[in-house]
Amino acid sequence: MVHVVDGDASSEIRRRRQWIYWSVLLFAGSIWGVTFALARIAVEGGAHPVGLSVAHSFIGVLCLAVVLILRRTRLPLSGRHVFFYAVCGLTGTALPGTLYFYAAEHVPSGVLAITIATVPMLTLALAFIFRIERPVFSRVFGLILGIVGVGLIVLPESSLPDPALVPWVLLAVACACCYAIENTYIAMNMPDDVDAITVLCGMMGMATVMSAGLAYAMDAVYLPAFPPTIVEWSVLAMSLINVTAYAMFVFLIAGAGPVFASQMAYVVTLSGVAWGMMLFDEQHSGWIWGALVVLMIGMTLVKPRDDQSPDQ
Repeated sequence: MVHVVDGDASSEIRRRRQWIYWSVLLFAGSIWGVTFALARIAVEGGAHPVGLSVAHSFIGVLCLAVVLILRRTRLPLSGRHVFFYAVCGLTGTALPGTLYFYAAEHVPSGVLAITIATVPMLTLALAFIFRIERPVFSRVFGLILGIVGVGLIVLPESSLPDPALVPWVLLAVACACCYAIENTYIAMNMPDDVDAITVLCGMMGMATVMSAGLAYAMDAVYLPAFPPTIVEWSVLAMSLINVTAYAMFVFLIAGAGPVFASQMAYVVTLSGVAWGMMLFDEQHSGWIWGALVVLMIGMTLVKPRDDQSPDQ
């Protein structure tokens, strides 16, 4: 009788964990998706993309520094660690963040969200090149679908509202390449004495320094207005959402496993499209919807196989 009760209690705990994990995944993915629309609001408000990148990373590093202080965690600052933060900060924040702000001024936010779906495919391509993983037919086919998906966006003349937007879409795909390079570098060089939150704090700190130097050289320093305008509120919201969603993503990796956590990419992409439609009344052609479907299938195929589930 005791065993039955224990079994029922264990099942109830697993069900609660499932509910928590799915709730976190859907919530974090949904709010992460709105950052594409917030980026568009900020640049349309007149702020310079480089200056926005500085503000975005600076607010992020302040929030993460508070987290480290509360956790009583020291940020390692040896030469090896600083170099690691610098590479990650350049490829994962400073460069793609700035380029995304440039693209957001021209490309519908929903299309920007769709381009982020290429990150896992590009990451897998680099993993094959550096022999981190072995090619498998289904995953290679997923890479091919990624190329097809991008082609559906940039090749047909009626795909985008204006064919002149194609270079800006390719710029957004280049940003996705930066994220893929960051993912691969982390996989190959992650120090064993730091966790994800510590790395994120270090890389955002380095990204702030690099972006600030560029902003000063370009005379593009962003000075927040007071009282705050929609630009300031957008930048603040975007920074807080990124930190919060990333922390939730790390929580899912630790609790439910990396495969379950990777499904957040679907939610981010779909919610990014939905936010663009709600906030800007964006309308997409059949080619864009086709690209979204193809890229979603491609993400499913390239997703790592694992027996982990949120039942654990």
